[in-house]
Amino acid sequence: MIVSIVIATRDRAQFLERALVSLELQENAPAFEIIVADNGSSDRTQEVVRETSARGKLAVRALFVLEPNRGAARNAGIADAAGRYVLFVDDDVVLPSGFVAAHAAAHRGSFPLAVSGPIINVPGYEARPEPKAVNYSAAFFCTCNVSVPRASLAAVGAFDESFNLYGWEDTELGLRLRNHGLRRAFAWDAYLWHIKPPRVETLDAVLAKTVERAQMAARFLAKDASLRTKLATGAYGLNLLRSRLLAPRWSLDAYRRLATSERAPAFLRALGRAQLLDGAYTSTLRRALAERRR
Repeated sequence: MIVSIVIATRDRAQFLERALVSLELQENAPAFEIIVADNGSSDRTQEVVRETSARGKLAVRALFVLEPNRGAARNAGIADAAGRYVLFVDDDVVLPSGFVAAHAAAHRGSFPLAVSGPIINVPGYEARPEPKAVNYSAAFFCTCNVSVPRASLAAVGAFDESFNLYGWEDTELGLRLRNHGLRRAFAWDAYLWHIKPPRVETLDAVLAKTVERAQMAARFLAKDASLRTKLATGAYGLNLLRSRLLAPRWSLDAYRRLATSERAPAFLRALGRAQLLDGAYTSTLRRALAERRR
């Protein structure tokens, strides 16, 4: 077994099913297995895995991790993995037929690598654009699309499960992998389509994740207060001052009304949404940092 693909999921069977179908269509790939880390689902996730396994095209199995914690789910997948490399993808993706082969090919050099590829956000399953320059990412470790030697994950202790809300757990692990000596490679052929339907990515859903992300940013900074981490999380003076001036907390209700107004032009709704999310993130981050200093 060369590659173990770990997919953390919770109550998203309809997405997971499409991701697994795209894995059935892989071409020229080395031997690989799929571990679905079911993070407490109550939908038909387990049934989807059983049905996929029964078709006999994939070596796929599910683990059940009751506590809703993405780090814990992925750690369970890592612990159960047999592959030399662990490849992380999200449940809401579609993988082109050469995806696994592209990740495996990128690891053929002499140095241990964290290999990532383009993540192409699309509104639905019909959209299949090719990667472009705008899809390049300098992120060292993003679990939507990244592979790394399993031995390297073990050496640094894998995911920190104290990141129990949305955000930063992969970036924090990436920092430890970088400090452990891993290099980064970006493989253009290892691209995927990330499905982001508007009906799922509602303003309230994105806002809730934004608030959690700010809370986890404070936790990240408590572990590493380097300039790199401050810049990544936006926890530096100029950015916090900018947001305090342009999106103070008292203005957020007004920005929400603008973002959801049917009368406002599209560009103004987009501006209102951006300012609302920016203000929610930075105000939550300031409060979380202040609480940690007490």
